[in-house]
Amino acid sequence: MTPRRDPPPGSRRVSKLTCPACGFQESLAMPDDACVIRHACAFCGAEMRPRPGDCCVFCSYGDVACPPKQQAKPCCATRAPSSCV
Repeated sequence: MTPRRDPPPGSRRVSKLTCPACGFQESLAMPDDACVIRHACAFCGAEMRPRPGDCCVFCSYGDVACPPKQQAKPCCATRAPSSCV
């Protein structure tokens, strides 16, 4: 079992995603060590993917950027694809 890590100081771990297809909003916990590159809307089922230039769905459709971007660190776009979920 992997030990639980606390989020970096000053970072937010929950983002409210807004579906671009239907406008439904849902609050989701963000992983601090991986990028979420696909997410299905809980209401309409539309699949969200990052917009060009964004690393994850949180950076594209969330009200808060992903933890690596909040900390001005490289995220999934500059790491191995295995760190993407």
